Amino acid sequence: MSQPVKLSEEDWRKILTPAQFLVLRERATEPPFTNEYANTHQSGIYLCAACGNELFDSKTKFESGTGWPSFYAPLAQDKIALAADRTTGLSRQEVMCARCRSHLGHVFHDGPPPTHLRYCLNSVSLKLKKSKD
Repeated sequence: MSQPVKLSEEDWRKILTPAQFLVLRERATEPPFTNEYANTHQSGIYLCAACGNELFDSKTKFESGTGWPSFYAPLAQDKIALAADRTTGLSRQEVMCARCRSHLGHVFHDGPPPTHLRYCLNSVSLKLKKSKD
């Protein structure tokens, strides 16, 4: 993994759009079924929209029916960080970018094989680097 990115909240506000700041830095959730990548089938690598860290391969993306882009595995475990999230009264696992600690979404144990995990992410927290094929 490359060097950690540590910026002030003021610097993040200058770099990110208001919607990105709300999700990535304030841990909000974008509305389902209205986001850019929920129904995208383009091949490529999904990057952190804040710092450009490569996070997920489109080969691990699947249709979860939730209205958010879902993946069953990150590119590597050291690309993401997990933390307990009890903000809604439920016990969930928050998924963050390991490089800049930006909020990406949550991981659940109801995904497909081989991992049976569902990384349910906000589109606004991602940027697709399309492959040339």
